[in-house]
Amino acid sequence: MAAGITLDQFEAPLPLLPGHSSRGRLEQVLRAGEFAVTAELNPPDSADPNDVFDRGAVFDGWVDGINATDGSGANCHMSSVSICALLTRVGYSPIMQISCRDHNRIAIQGNVLGAAAMGVNNILCLTGDGVQAGDQPEAKPVFDLDCMSLLNTIRQMRDQSVLLSGRKLTTPPKVFLGAAINPFAPPYDFRPARLAKKIEAGAQFVQSQYCFDLPMLENYMARVRDMGLDEKCFILVGVGPLASARAARWIRTNVPGIHIPDEIITRLEKAQDQKREGKRICIEILQQIREMKGVSGAHVMAYRQEELVAEIVHESGILKGRKPWCRGLNPDFAAVAEAVEHTKETFGEKIDPSDAVAAASE
Repeated sequence: MAAGITLDQFEAPLPLLPGHSSRGRLEQVLRAGEFAVTAELNPPDSADPNDVFDRGAVFDGWVDGINATDGSGANCHMSSVSICALLTRVGYSPIMQISCRDHNRIAIQGNVLGAAAMGVNNILCLTGDGVQAGDQPEAKPVFDLDCMSLLNTIRQMRDQSVLLSGRKLTTPPKVFLGAAINPFAPPYDFRPARLAKKIEAGAQFVQSQYCFDLPMLENYMARVRDMGLDEKCFILVGVGPLASARAARWIRTNVPGIHIPDEIITRLEKAQDQKREGKRICIEILQQIREMKGVSGAHVMAYRQEELVAEIVHESGILKGRKPWCRGLNPDFAAVAEAVEHTKETFGEKIDPSDAVAAASE
């Protein structure tokens, strides 16, 4: 998608493709045994939809899902459900994050139904940071649910077509459920057991906190494999570039749950171009987790460096000939061609579909 697309070009949503599956792009890729790539969209402090379109455009063609954060860090930004509404409007495959900090069970269940109605296929369940972590510490936290009960709630809505009140749903939300993990924070021995509990609650995929310590990740994955958890859940490991040794030190000191070994900071300090070295470190970690048994994908986070995601994915070679599908379309040539023709008839030549059709034919 080219930057600068405006909302008035999409007065009606694109139609479902022939043979459309209720499974979204991310779930299809993971179940096919492919190495999946997701990224995180930095939410705008804005009411302009183009801010979302422009930020999503930097990932186009390189990721299988885009995380829309929900008040991350306990700071206010455009809401996750609204970002997802905009992303699905132009064909992307979003992962809607839900933080229990800000919503009670009534609001959460309503947002899940609304998101599913708009074509959101993936939901990531989070307890959420405390309000004291953000810039409005006087806010009243909710925490009506936590990540475990949230997973159970949405799974019940999806699998049993019933709300927590017991009221039946006429159409359940067909969503792929995810959760967050952090193998790099103590107590380390508890982390695999924590993953097992999230899987039992309904997690089908998980995304981890930033990985800068591969031996620590391997120790965690060895226990996960011993417990057979990698066969019950898709594990995506978080990676990202560090801008400088100074930034790395600040993150290590001030951001809970992120572990950055001394050798990483030393390597950055010795580099002539620290930003470039941070990108190189990220690529090396990405290449190694690509080969790690039990790891199903990577979650590439580049806060305020989103433009680097495509470069990192491309230069790492982790796709091995597979280019993630743009805009969440079904990779079937005939179906895509039909959708392209419909798009031309509806919107004229405002969208150039040639790249999408070429990708579909490969």
